[in-house]
Amino acid sequence: MFLMPMFLLALANPAGMESPTSAEFCGRCHTAILGAWKLSAHAQAMESRLFQDALEVAETDFGSTARRTCLKCHAPIAVDKGDLSLRQKVSWEGVTCDYCHSVKDVSLAGMNPKAVVEYSMIKHGPIKDATSMAHGTAYSEVHTSAAICAPCHEYRNSLGFAVLTTYSEWKGSRYATEGRACQSCHMYRTAGDVVDPRVMQSSTPINLHQMPGSHSLEQLAKTIAAQLSASREGDHIRVQVVITNRAAGHYVPTGSPLRRLILDVQADSFGGQHFQDRRVYSRIVADEKGTPIEQEYVAFMSAAKVLGDTRLAPDEKRTESFSFAIPPGGQTRVTATLRYFYSPFARTESQKLVTFSSMSRLVR
Repeated sequence: MFLMPMFLLALANPAGMESPTSAEFCGRCHTAILGAWKLSAHAQAMESRLFQDALEVAETDFGSTARRTCLKCHAPIAVDKGDLSLRQKVSWEGVTCDYCHSVKDVSLAGMNPKAVVEYSMIKHGPIKDATSMAHGTAYSEVHTSAAICAPCHEYRNSLGFAVLTTYSEWKGSRYATEGRACQSCHMYRTAGDVVDPRVMQSSTPINLHQMPGSHSLEQLAKTIAAQLSASREGDHIRVQVVITNRAAGHYVPTGSPLRRLILDVQADSFGGQHFQDRRVYSRIVADEKGTPIEQEYVAFMSAAKVLGDTRLAPDEKRTESFSFAIPPGGQTRVTATLRYFYSPFARTESQKLVTFSSMSRLVR
């Protein structure tokens, strides 16, 4: 009976706690939150093999400036603490607990949004009546707003070109007018314990720290709606796909200019004829000379102009029409498939491309 109180004391005891603190240390009390966060893109922001490969090439091509630019969002504590060689464990934890909960405010003045960060034993968050036996707590209004996301999801490079525009896309949407911040979709409230019940009882629901985004099939399926119709008109099969950005408060795709939403339509007749067509929704960027950029790290450093933008705006509905020369005399299967393309730098197909919706119709 004596061991349990001592165990609880060990969990809550702040002795030896430093700031910035490793996520593993935070997880001793915030068990459920740590488990969800570990599944997030934030947790993998630094350790991702895709990012590490891109970082290596970027530094080779553009020098130490590129390293600092990339790490500012992928390992922000490393930059804040001057650990650009990534010697500390907390630097490898990507967008980790003590970075986000050390943000006191966000300045939207200047070329790029900037987080005002103070590492201390007081942790900031969106719960007004939060208490802790291990550290101080402070309610932070910025943690309830989209501004908390802006420092890493809005970025102009040294040429003044807007490489990342997710925050400003949201700012111009009805979601901003309605007061629906990023958290309403990416960190919605869910059942769970803010603090391990062995340490302290709490009935407050937690924000989902898994933060699902474009790597989540469920999130993609909720965001993009598509309807397929097909009919015969003489010697042709006419196909229409109505595609809608029904749930994102930003353009789809957003983030890196190299991301693409791809609609593939295929018609396969039972007589052996095969046709296909494609629509791509993307933002094409170029350098100062007008040469299209085909690598993400180059876009962050050298993009200077937009050559084209076919992305889906918030609430936008678009009708895509196709025609295939297939004479009557048998059935034809028409298939429409939606895929999300992440990065040309990816090593594997699963890292590069994901299929999240497929529909088919039979036409005589």
